[in-house]
Amino acid sequence: MKFDPTLLKGSYLIELSPIADERGWFARTYCRDTFKKEIGHDKEWVQMNHSFTVNKGAVRGMHFQVSPYEEIKMVRCIAGAVFDVIVDLRTDSDTFLKWFGAELSAENKRMMYIPEGFAHGFQTLSENAELVYNHTQNYQPSAERGLLYNDPALNIEWPLAVTDVSQRDKNHPLIRSDFKF
Repeated sequence: MKFDPTLLKGSYLIELSPIADERGWFARTYCRDTFKKEIGHDKEWVQMNHSFTVNKGAVRGMHFQVSPYEEIKMVRCIAGAVFDVIVDLRTDSDTFLKWFGAELSAENKRMMYIPEGFAHGFQTLSENAELVYNHTQNYQPSAERGLLYNDPALNIEWPLAVTDVSQRDKNHPLIRSDFKF
C-alpha cells in the first residue's frame, strides 16, 4: 500500500499494490502494523458498511458524527466509480471548511482515509456504484449531522450534474459564520 497525503492534513488516498497472475489479482486493503507505521492509525475498525447507488450523478452526503462519536472512515469503491469528497471541520485547522475530492473506482482500487473531524460524501460517476466503508465508531443517530452538498460556503465542484439527492441530504442547514464541529 502507498499512502498519499491529501491537501487536508491527516487524510490520505491509499493506493493498493495488487499482485496479479493469470487467475486475477490479490491486494491487501488493511494491515494494522502498516497503518500504524505509515500514518499512525491505531484505532480499531468497529463497523463496516456497504452502499449501493443506482443512478449516475447521485450525491450522498455530506455526513459526519459529533463528539463523543467522531469517527475515522476508510472508503473504497468496489463497483463502478465515484467522486469522493471530504470537508475539514476542525476549527483549529489551517484548512477549516476546505474540501478535497478524488475519484475512487473499482478500476483504480484507491481508498480514501478520512480522519476524525471531517464530513464525507460522494457523487456517483457511473451507474450501479458500490462503496465499502470501515468506521472506528458505531453509528449513533443522535450524533449524526450533515452539511448541504451544494452549500455556497463550501463550493464543492461536483463533476456531473446532480441527478439524485435524498430528502434528508437536501435538508441539511447552510453553514453559518458561527459553525463549530
